[in-house]
Amino acid sequence: MYFDCDIRKTLRAGKRAFHLDVRLQSNCQRTVILGPSGSGKSLTLKAMAGLVRPDAGYIRLDGRTVFDAGAGIDCPPQRREAAYVFQDYALFPHLTVRQNVGFALVRGWFNPAVAFRREAVDYWLETFQLGHLAHQYPNELSGGQRQRVALARALIAGPRLLLLDEPFSALDPDLRVTMRNELDGLQRRLRIPMVMITHDPADAAIFGDCIVRLREGALDTAEAKCREPGQASGAEGTAVGAEAAIRIGRNRATGRQQDSS
Repeated sequence: MYFDCDIRKTLRAGKRAFHLDVRLQSNCQRTVILGPSGSGKSLTLKAMAGLVRPDAGYIRLDGRTVFDAGAGIDCPPQRREAAYVFQDYALFPHLTVRQNVGFALVRGWFNPAVAFRREAVDYWLETFQLGHLAHQYPNELSGGQRQRVALARALIAGPRLLLLDEPFSALDPDLRVTMRNELDGLQRRLRIPMVMITHDPADAAIFGDCIVRLREGALDTAEAKCREPGQASGAEGTAVGAEAAIRIGRNRATGRQQDSS
């Protein structure tokens, strides 16, 4: 999936203000936005998902404009075909695993036949090895199990883009390694494009076909890069940062990385 975003948003708290000004394009299979806490990573991702409305700019997903401040376009989250997985997973505590996974298929979001809902839920429970936990509640699950439920709930509606907000930060170090491997294998198998935000360079090293660094609300174009050929099975792509909008391309004939304005 190709996406093109120009996101401008100001948050104010008393006399303090945070300004987000991000210009990003990518056709990578896996794009990672790397940066410290408070740099604007979650704000950027939530704007793409439709959970935060930018003050200005536009967001285009695969050529489709889902937000344009000037044109008055602001598609609701459920019409953007982009699934958001929250840092804390945001599972409904009063719903079982099965009910959480199937939530995206209820009336008002998608409303397929009941038989299809049951079949779809069963498929994703099996895919994430959650069948034996179908009637458990979130407070009865481990951190890794809760993450699997959140991913299954995100994928059941058939999104064209997966948005991941610090997916491993809540896990202990050993489980983090396991879940990185699981997500890596799943994404390669499903071939669903994804954008991940993280503060951990280890996540970027594993998942970053294209990596951009966010600092104080702006992308650092000097550190934007694509993975070298042969390092990953993700699709080749380009990443464009903010401000100077430097394109990080790849010469397909030689495999060399190249910068062009």
